[in-house]
Amino acid sequence: MQGEPAHQTPRPGRTGRPGRDPVGVRDGPQPRGAVTAAEPLAADPLDGVADWGPMPTAAGEFRLRPVRPDTDLPLVTAWMNDPAVDAFWQLAGPSATTGRHLRAQLDGDGRSLPCLGLLDGVPMSYWELYRADLDPLARYYPARPHDTGVHLLLGPADSRGRGLGSLLLAALAGRILDRRPRCQRVVAEPDLRNTASLGAFRRAGFDLAAELHLPGKRAALMVRPRPGRAR
Repeated sequence: MQGEPAHQTPRPGRTGRPGRDPVGVRDGPQPRGAVTAAEPLAADPLDGVADWGPMPTAAGEFRLRPVRPDTDLPLVTAWMNDPAVDAFWQLAGPSATTGRHLRAQLDGDGRSLPCLGLLDGVPMSYWELYRADLDPLARYYPARPHDTGVHLLLGPADSRGRGLGSLLLAALAGRILDRRPRCQRVVAEPDLRNTASLGAFRRAGFDLAAELHLPGKRAALMVRPRPGRAR
């Protein structure tokens, strides 16, 4: 399975280019402006992802580590050039292309963080955690304060197609809700054509909340609420 950025052109706070105007939300409220923080943006808007620690899973010990471009760029670039990944991420090309994508987030204000996913210490996936309520995505759905968004890709081809994505998604969503007490929902927006990704999110406890008409793609708004809370 592969996730992908919410828009297939980069956006502020994540990749440095302007967002585009809202275009429409199917089966949901119409777009509005991104949620405005009621207080100044915290020094770490994502509450210390680097310190969240290991997550035990049936496949092994999973953890996230913020990307280190000086050492991780060749690996992430190789993954982005896999045709199965590029079909949805659209970041194939030289290392400079991937480097710009990573640096725009790492040099930003912390509302989006690119990470490697390590399983038993071995890098095998790429993740982006971001404050969906402070992102241009919030123009396209009824965002709530501290909504946390997730994008992912599984790097090695042999890690795909065996349920690993849903296993790791479930573990990470649980960890987000545990470590971010103000966050009531984890959200994602895979391309509607990406049936493998949609299935993985569903198996990880996410529900389809709406279809979003985003610039460059039609997306499924997938939502996993805090237990006992409405989506």
